[in-house]
Amino acid sequence: MKKSKGAALITGAAKRIGQAIALELAKDGYDVAVHYHHSKNDALQTSARIKRMGRRSEIFYADLSSYHDVSNLVSSAKKAFPNLSVLINNASVYEAGKLAETEVELLEEQMDVNFRAPFFLSRDFARICKKGQIINLLDTRIAKNSSRYLVYTLSKKSLEALTKLAASDLAPKIRVNAIAPGVILPPIDGKHSNLSRLIRQVPLQKKGNIHDILSAIRYLLDGHFITGQILFVDGGQHLSS
Repeated sequence: MKKSKGAALITGAAKRIGQAIALELAKDGYDVAVHYHHSKNDALQTSARIKRMGRRSEIFYADLSSYHDVSNLVSSAKKAFPNLSVLINNASVYEAGKLAETEVELLEEQMDVNFRAPFFLSRDFARICKKGQIINLLDTRIAKNSSRYLVYTLSKKSLEALTKLAASDLAPKIRVNAIAPGVILPPIDGKHSNLSRLIRQVPLQKKGNIHDILSAIRYLLDGHFITGQILFVDGGQHLSS
């Protein structure tokens, strides 16, 4: 078994990209705090797989739209994993809506989960852990001003700005970077016609895969002279007009 590299708290780690990141970090020698909201059974299964890999893992419930839950998450993870050294803000919510279609509930949910939660989790990580790394998951949409998912895009643009501000503010003890994925996984709604349409917008004319995200995560974790960077993993989609 590899020597422990520390522990990582990953939000939204029960399924999809978050789960893949959790398993990859466990494979690389990290103990993993698996955060979940609705997907407790998936979180338990993910945690069990990590334990079978010879690493420690526990699951942590938090509704990221609740400041009370968010304010307790890092401290709970640190108590369980005194060697907590990595925070990955992966969890997000995603809903369409142009400006005229946006009600206060949509604005609050998207901003709370996609921006406010990472903001306060990063603050608490700096206060409690004092050193380590933070990686934020953004979206290639931050490079454009498409209004179809206006509040979602705004929340991710805000998180992009936070990444750079926090990298400056928290240096030299904490490095802060971000990944902006493009077309990686099929849509949750299963509408593969949408996937085909998106692929046509990618200069490399193909979708990526989960290993592309994992390679980017490893690169940032190992890049001891890298901070404040936004790494687009999108086949060049952010370059398209």
